[in-house]
Amino acid sequence: MSAPDAPAGGAAVVVEAPGTHRLVPHEPREPGPGEALVRVHAAGICGSDREVYQGNRPEGYVRYPLTPGHEWSGTVWRVGAGVPGELTGRKVTGRKVVGEGFRNCQVCDRCHAGETTLCTAGYEETGFTRPGAMAPTLTLPARLLHVLPDDADLSAAALLEPAACIAAAALKARAVPGERVAVVGTGTLGMCAVQFLRAASPAELLVVGTRDDREALSRQFGATAFRTKDQPLPDGFDVVIETAGSADAARTAAGLLRRGGRLVLTGIPAPGADGLDPTDLVVRQLEVHTVFGAPPDAWAHTVRMFAAGLLDPLPLVTHELPLAEFPAAIELVGSGDPKVGKVLLRP
Repeated sequence: MSAPDAPAGGAAVVVEAPGTHRLVPHEPREPGPGEALVRVHAAGICGSDREVYQGNRPEGYVRYPLTPGHEWSGTVWRVGAGVPGELTGRKVTGRKVVGEGFRNCQVCDRCHAGETTLCTAGYEETGFTRPGAMAPTLTLPARLLHVLPDDADLSAAALLEPAACIAAAALKARAVPGERVAVVGTGTLGMCAVQFLRAASPAELLVVGTRDDREALSRQFGATAFRTKDQPLPDGFDVVIETAGSADAARTAAGLLRRGGRLVLTGIPAPGADGLDPTDLVVRQLEVHTVFGAPPDAWAHTVRMFAAGLLDPLPLVTHELPLAEFPAAIELVGSGDPKVGKVLLRP
């Protein structure tokens, strides 16, 4: 495979401070030792990007001025010294890739244990404290790359970062064939969770949401039942993954479980929200896990699922806009319009 054409300079989005952004001329940064230069195909927008723009990101988890973009896909253009010239027997240049966002130190005890999202050196992440993918190119450590099949759809692959976060949840949930499983939340994370749980061959796969119009897509991805949260809900489930990011969703998720069931929380409720009841957790002996980001094993699991055709996030994409329409894309994501799903920006 030949190397892709050199990217044009183009422009990058820079959020100078909350509520203030501009497009600036972009020049690719040559990869240093151990780095790769990637031509960006698409960058997704999620709620955390809105937090960056609006100034709601928790202190220490953003650094202005900033080029956002932690959900992305692209093609390797060039690599720096020390990066293996071959991957699986083929040249790395020209390969389709996605990449991990957490810039872990690799040497602390948590990194050695594979828990790179808990790196004790501190929080650093592409698109939040380091330049992100809302630009024609992105330069990052090559060790963070995950190679995709040659025929991979790069628009679909731009959603593999949120999918990897859900893969981390699915791995912690440890669902086995024949169990009753459920997902609370019907956004991008929820619909990815349905696909990961479906792959575990459950006896039942319930989706709980707030909108009736998400039932068809939930069933398309593998749900066997659908309820809105204001309907009577069953209980006795072995595993529930919560993806909605509200205290109410967390309580709903816990209420679905049998005694001793396994709950995985992936959303981040507003500070001070009245959440889970500790007495209920203890008395029913619920096993509770949380997820923030995705470690390497979750990324590898996601790419395998995607390559095998067991994960297809493309139906979630409803809008693809040029990078210059960043403000409009941010507004779309926060509009609450049921016709708006995943929004991608194309450099």
